[in-house]
Amino acid sequence: MSAFSNLASIASCSAQAATIDEERMDAIRGLTDQDVIDRRARGEGNDAELQTSRSVGQIVRGNFVTPFNIILFLLGVALIFMGQISAALTSSGVLLLNVVVGTFQQLRAKRKLDQIALLTRPKIAVVRNGAECSVDPAELVKGDILVVQTGDQAVVDGALLDGQLEMDESLLTGETDHIEKRAGDRVLSGSLVVSGKAYVEAQEVGASSFANKLTASARQFRTVETPVQREVNLLVRVMMLIAVIFIAMLLITSYIYDVPAVRTTQLAVVIMGLIPVDLFLMITIAYAMGAVRIADKGALAQQSSAIEALSAVTVLCTDKTGTLTANRIRYHGVHPLNGATQAELERMLGSFAASAASGNKTSEAIAAGLTGEELEAADEVPFSSARKWSALAFDGGPMPGVYVLGATEMLAPYLADSESFDAQIRAWSDEGLRVLLFARNADVSTLHDTQGVPALPLLTPLGLISFTDELRPGVQETIAAFQAADIELKVISGDNPGTVAALARQAGMPADLRTVSGTDLAQMSPAEFAEAA
Repeated sequence: MSAFSNLASIASCSAQAATIDEERMDAIRGLTDQDVIDRRARGEGNDAELQTSRSVGQIVRGNFVTPFNIILFLLGVALIFMGQISAALTSSGVLLLNVVVGTFQQLRAKRKLDQIALLTRPKIAVVRNGAECSVDPAELVKGDILVVQTGDQAVVDGALLDGQLEMDESLLTGETDHIEKRAGDRVLSGSLVVSGKAYVEAQEVGASSFANKLTASARQFRTVETPVQREVNLLVRVMMLIAVIFIAMLLITSYIYDVPAVRTTQLAVVIMGLIPVDLFLMITIAYAMGAVRIADKGALAQQSSAIEALSAVTVLCTDKTGTLTANRIRYHGVHPLNGATQAELERMLGSFAASAASGNKTSEAIAAGLTGEELEAADEVPFSSARKWSALAFDGGPMPGVYVLGATEMLAPYLADSESFDAQIRAWSDEGLRVLLFARNADVSTLHDTQGVPALPLLTPLGLISFTDELRPGVQETIAAFQAADIELKVISGDNPGTVAALARQAGMPADLRTVSGTDLAQMSPAEFAEAA
């Protein structure tokens, strides 16, 4: 991009400028016009062009120059010298068919891969020269101060400077739980702002941003020789060697015994017939038919031979959320603790879900299953996948104090006793239920320390809450098909191992499957890890 276009963009930005709040002016002034020009000159702009790893010319050349095609070409040339034009045309026809099918398939895959994009391209609010304006994402540079708010998508990686956000990173991680971001936290490109407003400093732009790296990885072309290709290559080389030896012997014999040239040519053609040209044709057609069939099911094969490689799969790793399950949960039941009654526990739990300003799948499932009074919270900590808990604080009213809902292992450090309900957790987990703990401290009404960091007091357990994950429609039939094909399935999940194992059994996986926790993996030696994998 030229310096003139840079200046034009900056001028437009200045013309649209809206003054930032006076109290933030000193802390967040953004870059100057000259800063933007200098950084773009150093290659720190957000204007990366992401394409697949091969150009159209490389794809065409790559399909012409293959071991199969070289052999077919040499065979065709030899047959022409022998005067066998029809046989040479057959060899050349197979060669051309192989080239056309391979090129068409890879060009189609390239077009689809080039369309893959995690980032949308609307105008971005940015702070420059102490004023807020809108620019195209390609005009951003490293060090820019972005203004992001509800509904925006982060287009670069950066650090949150001021404000608070609730982010949806499902495009990047597959997990749909919203994540709270505060000052100092990292914001990843490709994530969506669910709520809040904040100033974010751009740190990784262009091709170095997380979303663009992920996109580039998905577009990367990889080639692996399949078992059939290896075996056919070996067979053809052996047959070519045999044919060359026989033809050499034929020429020597014909010279010694003065065999007529016509007879020698006829014998040479017979020997050349040892090379299995029809085998190439059958493989090409089989690959092409496989690519068409798998495309009809919505899959993308970068090269036709991937169909055969897919048939050789023996182990398939999958996650739980959205794959085994439908990414929906339902409220199942409660197990009261410390003298709480079921009715009292359900009333408090329903009010907790109704009063939360930042909902998630769990609170929505509770609200759908229980009724409660919406109360005004004095303080709140939204759910975070890092913390694995959410909390509300009420100053008076029917539920005074701090109430927390979260994973038992994350709340255990704040509990006086957790052994009393371990048996119930194991029992529910064995049934495939997701188990959370509901606890409170009636004597405090704040959830943050003096630095604004979320902090929990000591808690008294009120009860265990169970939820069911809905299995994805058709998952049992799919797993049965994999098992019939002798493909071993491995589930990788961040949830409780017992819960994941129970869900996997419900989906049709073997009853004696082995579970390995993250703690176990961290303690394994390389040999133990290889055996577990």
